[in-house]
Amino acid sequence: MKQISSRFSIAVHILSLIAISKDCTGDFIAGSVNTNPVIIRRIMGMLKRAGLVEIRPGVGGATLLKDRDQITLLDVYHAVEVIEDGQLFNFHDEPNPNCPVGRNIEAALRAEMKEAQSAMELRLAQVNLSQLADQFV
Repeated sequence: MKQISSRFSIAVHILSLIAISKDCTGDFIAGSVNTNPVIIRRIMGMLKRAGLVEIRPGVGGATLLKDRDQITLLDVYHAVEVIEDGQLFNFHDEPNPNCPVGRNIEAALRAEMKEAQSAMELRLAQVNLSQLADQFV
């Protein structure tokens, strides 16, 4: 099983900074996240494509395109593509078909994994950026 990409937590960090700060340049964000500005620009591009932020080139910084309470963690999760092919959980390739476990493991786990992913996504949909940002001021 693969962990959710750190792009998710970095994207939430970025959006939270933009939500509570007046001057949010790429360098300011990179300093807060403590990572390379190239990573910040890449994630900011994903957030822009998702319609969550507007980026002003140069020293203009970034602003939210929606109200803080209209951006959910699920929106961020989808924006930064933390999962492959819509599946949070993956299965290992080619288990031994001669083994009763190897032959049936995917079928036995698929429904459980799908339910777990749905529960997590439902929870992410219930938390908005405003709820998080209020904890940082």
